[in-house]
Amino acid sequence: QVQLVETGGGLVQPGSSLKLSCAASGLTTNNYHLAWFRQAPGKEREFVAAFRKNNNRLYYADSVKDRFTCSRDAAKNTLSLQMNSLQPEDTAVYYCAAAPSAILSTLRTRSAYHYWGQGTQVTVSS
Repeated sequence: QVQLVETGGGLVQPGSSLKLSCAASGLTTNNYHLAWFRQAPGKEREFVAAFRKNNNRLYYADSVKDRFTCSRDAAKNTLSLQMNSLQPEDTAVYYCAAAPSAILSTLRTRSAYHYWGQGTQVTVSS
């Protein structure tokens, strides 16, 4: 049974950093495209970052590029998201997702991903 478990969320002040982790079980992260999405209250779930299995390339939403860094630890079977310079607009529930296959053009879309974690809350407020 596939399970994705996110940890590391919390309440921080603007300008702070947080690191989220996603522990995978029931799948090998080397064989999956992996991604982070987030959903703010009253908004659609949106793409944050993706790690493409074919070539280990990373893709980011424009809103987080240069502030967030996504990485995969194959040995630990985990996906991480280092978030720096957090702003109130980054407040959301952050979800980890995995897909066994997907074409490049769909990596930023929710529908490409088969497996989802339960999410972890990130709140940025002074």
